[in-house]
Amino acid sequence: MSPFTCVLGSGHAVPPRILTNAELEQMVDTSEEWIIERCGIRQRHIAAPGSALSDLATQAAQQALSAAEVAAADIDMIIVATVTGDMKFPAMACLIQEKLQADNAAAFDVSAACSGFLYSLHLADSLMRTSGYRHILVIAAEMLSSMVNWQDRNTCVLFGDGAGAVVLGRSDGSNGLLSTYVKSDGRHHKLLFNPGGSQHPPSHETIDNQLATINMAGREVFRHAVVSMTDALNAALEQAGLTSADIDLLIPHQANIRIIEGIGKRCKIPADKVYVNVDRYGNTSAASVPIALNEAWRGGRISSGDIVALVTFGAGLTWSACIIRF
Repeated sequence: MSPFTCVLGSGHAVPPRILTNAELEQMVDTSEEWIIERCGIRQRHIAAPGSALSDLATQAAQQALSAAEVAAADIDMIIVATVTGDMKFPAMACLIQEKLQADNAAAFDVSAACSGFLYSLHLADSLMRTSGYRHILVIAAEMLSSMVNWQDRNTCVLFGDGAGAVVLGRSDGSNGLLSTYVKSDGRHHKLLFNPGGSQHPPSHETIDNQLATINMAGREVFRHAVVSMTDALNAALEQAGLTSADIDLLIPHQANIRIIEGIGKRCKIPADKVYVNVDRYGNTSAASVPIALNEAWRGGRISSGDIVALVTFGAGLTWSACIIRF
């Protein structure tokens, strides 16, 4: 058995509706200049009211399966990273399994907010190495527009909707996931959270007080994000026996252009080796890294033999990194 788990194919999907900064200026006290200066976002994709996130995730999965030339019936496991599933239960992975007709798979969700995709890769890689699984489908999908407070100018400008997916298989050579790293610190969970849940079930009070929306301490999150993502990337590189000089392309979580630039500077990675699409999608949480990965791969930014580093940070607080040789 090959020692490596490899990425056989990828895909992504976003809603057709684009919400621009100019439109947000009409909705809340903000400006195009303020949004771009603060986070580098010019637009984001927003799902239509009543649409199902599982449909978007299924589109991304079908694209990944086609690219990998793997049939849905050959998928052994489906792991979905999300905090905005279609319903509280069952897992959205089960809904996607039905839509794909991946009848031979086991399916479950992972909740790690923006770090969910890399947490899922970490788990899938371990399962590939220790089980008889041959193909695992990892999907990250979020509809954060469903939990945004559109009167809060500090958060409503940041988030968008989307889905990304990869099909994992066994490598027949030296390519594949060289290392994965995951970490968390629950002491800081109040820096980024959505209080809606069993502690605050739906009621007039919770709705009036916006207890089902995103709460964020922006400055503190920024500070932790830069430090934690830098540490995660360095830890993953050390596990792989590499340094930042070996990276051909860095794909960081697309939350804020200043965070992305901060990581690049700290790790001494040139800007032309850092993939950025936050300006077009905003922060799509767990979906941001696989969307960027698919764009980069299909757009010719990744070639055979390239070392690609993925790194992210999210609520929890959670952070993670992965090093892949393509």
